[in-house]
Amino acid sequence: MALKQLIVFHSLINASLGFSPLSTYNAQLRPSIRLPTSRFMFTGIIEEMGTVVDLVERDDMVLWDGSTGLGTELTVKGSIVLDEAYLGCSIAVNGVCLTATELTETTFKVGLAPETLRRTYLGSLNSGASVNLERASEIGGRNSGHFVQGHVDGIGTIIDRWTDNDSLFYKVRVDNDILRYIVEKGFVAIDGTSLTVCEVDRRLDEQWFTFMLVDYTQKKIIIPEKVAGDPLNIEVDVLGKYSESALASVMPRIEELENKVKDLEAQLSKLQK
Repeated sequence: MALKQLIVFHSLINASLGFSPLSTYNAQLRPSIRLPTSRFMFTGIIEEMGTVVDLVERDDMVLWDGSTGLGTELTVKGSIVLDEAYLGCSIAVNGVCLTATELTETTFKVGLAPETLRRTYLGSLNSGASVNLERASEIGGRNSGHFVQGHVDGIGTIIDRWTDNDSLFYKVRVDNDILRYIVEKGFVAIDGTSLTVCEVDRRLDEQWFTFMLVDYTQKKIIIPEKVAGDPLNIEVDVLGKYSESALASVMPRIEELENKVKDLEAQLSKLQK
């Protein structure tokens, strides 16, 4: 058992290295340049609530070869997220990492891919709806939330909500393939907001988790507008998925090694008799 625990710990450390903040020393030596979007992630700290202008399905989307195809385009009104925005930059809308394809002084447009429409509820947004917005942050900068990719795993459904003094609690039901990565006191991104999991119930007839919003957060995000039956975009902490992937490749070899050790112990026991 001790060997397995050591391997688990080693895998967790290796998985986390990909998201280690850059050292202050290296950051000071690095010239001030705009890094590609792939070097950026989100923090789950919502910068502002924007407003959906429209959501349209177009049949004139220009593809890479110059031909046209069918696509879905979302236009959002914002303010803070447009500061220093540029074509091709990443903006999270309700927790979904999207690419800005057109910018004005007050709005930005993004395309919604079929996979995005399947995994999220963005396709059901109506004009006038409020949305959580956040610009991408450079890895290595200050992060008051957690590392959020903007790659939503699926949709959860609110089954209850209640107040506890000035805190607002939510109970959310999700499929087991999402719940397996949600742990008590761990991170989870809800509509792009970095939050702490309070409770988890994995029983097959339950499958829910809870989170709460402090008074300040309630005023800065769209979740308090939602009630039982409403959907939420859910992104689990990516560290859990990387750790599972890392362990999947080494555990068979560890089990094989343990079996060999048992065989050697058995042979040694026979020799000692």
